Amino acid sequence: MVKVSQILDELNAKLVCGNTDLNQDINFGFASDLMSDVLTIDSDNLLLVTGLNNLQTIRTSEMSDIPYILFVRDKKASEEMKRLAEESGITLIECGYSMFRACSLLCKMGLEPVY
Repeated sequence: MVKVSQILDELNAKLVCGNTDLNQDINFGFASDLMSDVLTIDSDNLLLVTGLNNLQTIRTSEMSDIPYILFVRDKKASEEMKRLAEESGITLIECGYSMFRACSLLCKMGLEPVY
């Protein structure tokens, strides 16, 4: 289990919208740029790590009940993405690290993989 505040600190990341309670715990992580793979995940309290920054990512996360998205590779959420995420109760985080580096650090911090 990892706190949002830990993710922000360890990944030099920025919370761009959503739940501002930095003490929230996240149990699991999953990394993918393929939203079809994301749709197969059935897990509560999940952080999606992705470099795909478009509206489909937000919609897929909403359909899959994913409350947190971490955009890697310095990808930025558009205003439209932020608005949709806010409406859907999804927290968006951005960082400049590669997906591999971000996932390595998240595992080291104690975030559990879905499988």
